[in-house]
Order: sequence, then structure tokens, then C-alpha cells
Amino acid sequence: MVKDMTKGSPMRLILGFSIPLLFGFLFQQFYNLVDTVIVGRFLGTNNLAAVGATSSVNFLIIGFCMGICSGFSIPVSHKFGAGDQAGVRRVVANCVWLSVIFAAVMTVLTTLLCRPILVAMKTPGNILEASYSYIWVIFLGIPVTFLYNMTAGVIRALGDSKTPVIFLVMSSFINIGLDLFFIVNLQWGVQGAAWATVISQGISGLCCLLFMIKKFEMLRIRGEEWKPDRHLIVTLCGMGVPMGLQYSVTAIGSVILQSATNTLGSDAVAAVTAAGKVSGFLACPFDAMGSTMATYGGQNVGAGKLDRIGQGLKSCILLGAGYSVIALGIGIWLGGPLAKLFLDASEMAIIDNAKLFLVIATAFYFPLALVNIIRFMIQGVGFPFFAILAGVFEMVARALAGFVLVPRLGFIGSCLGSPIAWILADVFLIPAYFHVRRRLRSMREGR
Repeated sequence: MVKDMTKGSPMRLILGFSIPLLFGFLFQQFYNLVDTVIVGRFLGTNNLAAVGATSSVNFLIIGFCMGICSGFSIPVSHKFGAGDQAGVRRVVANCVWLSVIFAAVMTVLTTLLCRPILVAMKTPGNILEASYSYIWVIFLGIPVTFLYNMTAGVIRALGDSKTPVIFLVMSSFINIGLDLFFIVNLQWGVQGAAWATVISQGISGLCCLLFMIKKFEMLRIRGEEWKPDRHLIVTLCGMGVPMGLQYSVTAIGSVILQSATNTLGSDAVAAVTAAGKVSGFLACPFDAMGSTMATYGGQNVGAGKLDRIGQGLKSCILLGAGYSVIALGIGIWLGGPLAKLFLDASEMAIIDNAKLFLVIATAFYFPLALVNIIRFMIQGVGFPFFAILAGVFEMVARALAGFVLVPRLGFIGSCLGSPIAWILADVFLIPAYFHVRRRLRSMREGR
């Protein structure tokens, strides 16, 4: 059930671990796509734009939650790689305490502040109330976001990438059914889509929790092991908070870029929303590769097998390069038909803009592949601060696009924001990886 990634062919291990993750990410994006299709088809373009207008602030907050949970799982993989089962239990116990605290604080703050944030982002007046209704419910569900991502992260850290996917697939179908019930039958509008997302994620989180308790003997935490450990709390925060901030710092740039796009009107927002959903779906393999490298790097550094880290990185980059070519072909040949899934066929100007956005994004997917693969590898081996710095580069690039390119180039400026961000992040991450590799070798040699 658990998988030791410190032995065997790196390419075979990476493929074996990442493919189940890929299916999980694809299904996650699938039900996000279905959300968007149902909203666009049943509630119209304005409501589609309302959901899209929240995407950057959604990523800002929910991304922070996911980043924290990813960071919490890294010490778990280190302890597991070192063969310390008691250490695994103590780390997981402290993960639970910290997750409860973070979830409570963030839920209160975000539900109180979401309207002022949307107003500050210059959300068009004709979609402001619908945007607020949607994002308020999403933020109310932050505790279940922590539940799923913390439990799934621990399970993956032990080498089991399949089980969280099974529960995610199950919740995806639940989400689709609830979407139709809440939006079509109960006529709850965009808030119905939000409730469907929260409820389905809560179910998958509970399933992961019950699975952990029942199936993993090493995770059956005993009395004293539940006691908060000051040293472990500092270590977990040192891993989790930087990774959460990396998502948030990156998202600040996205908020600025989204705010600039909002000034172009609801049609532009709708085009970016439709294209962004397709792009997110096509980028799932990079998310799977990144999560794989975090676990692979964490287990191998815990076992002291530093040579395998470089071998795994090369194998994963080859996979990323091959898929980038495939994604570009999809963007060029299927961009228009995919955009029509979300938009009425008569809205040709919006569809053309959505295709343009998608083609430009996929043309720069190899830099995106490098961002995910290298950044998560660096995080997995225990250097999360570099992730924040990479996020700063992305933030600066998107901010420049929002302040300079969009006012001058219009919609093209919105299309260029993320590709420029990926390239600048790589400019930092590639030399950062070689620095981390030297540091690890020095630490092993006691220098």
C-alpha cells in the first residue's frame, strides 16, 4: 500500500506514482469544468464571468491552504524515508493541531473580507453580487479544504498516490450531481455550484481520514503522541507556511492581472474564464509531476540517497517536455471547440479570444513544466524558502502585465501575463536547484 521511492528505476517510479495523481488532478479539473459548463449553459455569460472573476482571489486563499498542507506532508515523507514510524505519527499528530488552527482563523478572516476584496479588484458591477455569493461559500468551506489536502498529503507522503484519487473521483461525480440539483432543480444560482464543490470535497476528505485510521497501522496515534511538540510545530510551520506563501505570493500577481482584465469588461472576463478552465485541465500533468517530485525528493533525501534526486529530476523533465508538445497541438487545433463547451456558439468574438488565450498559454507550457518539477523537488528536499522567491518572480511578472501590458495591449496583455511569469520563475529556479544540490552534498559530508 505504501511505496518506497528510494529504490528502483526513477523513471518507472515517477510514472507509477504520477499517473494516479494525474487522474486525480484530471477529475478535479473535470468537475471544475462541469461546474463552469453548467453555470455558463444554465445561468448565462454574466454568471460565468462572476465565477471567473473570483478565480484569482480563490487561488490566493485556497492555494495558501493547499500549500500549507503540502508543506506539512514533507516532514512525513522525510520520517518515512528514514524508517522512523514513531516519528511519522508524531508529525501527523502535530499536522492535525496546526490544520485545525489555520482552518479556523482563515475561515473567519476570509468570509468577513471577501466582499471588500472583490470591490478592490474592480469586479464589474453587473457581476459583483454573484461573485460574492460564490466565493463566500467557497471560503466557508476552508475547513474541508484543509481536511482533504492534509489527509491526502499524508497518504501520498507514504507512497500511496492511488487512494486519494479514488476518493476524488467519487467526489467528482457527487459534485456533478449536486451541481445539477442545486442549480437546475433548486435554482440556487452560482451559490449552488459553490455548495456542490464544498460538500463533495468534504466527503472526499472524510473518506481519506477514515482510510488513514483503518488501513495505516503506523498512523494509529497513541496517547502521548498527540501531545503538541514545539520543535515539530516549528518544523512544520517552517515547511508549510513558506509553501502556502508561495501560492499566495504567486496569486497576488494573479489578482492584479485579474483586476486589470476586469477593466476590459465582462466579455473579456468570460473569455479568460473559459480558456483558463481548459488550460487548467491541460496543465494537470504538470501538477502531477510536481507532487510526485515532492514525495520522491522527500523520501530520497530522508534516506540520504542524493544521487537519485538528480536522476529523478532529469526523467521528469523529459516527461514534461514531451507532454508540452502534445498540449500545444491541442491548443492550436481544439482551442475553439473546447471554448464552445462554456460559451454560446453565437458569441464568436468571446470564443476567438478564448482560443487565443489558450494557444498562447500552451505555447509556453515547457517553462510551466520546469516551474512545477523543479520547485516541488526543491520543496520536497527541505528548502521551501526558494519556493517563495520563485513566487515573487511570478508575482512581479503578472503585476507588470496587469499594470503595463493590459492597459497598452488589451486582451493580448492578459494572455501574456502567465507565460512571462513562468519564464521569470525558471530564471530563478534553475540556478536555485544547483545551489540546493551543492548544499545537500555539503550537509552530507559534514561541511
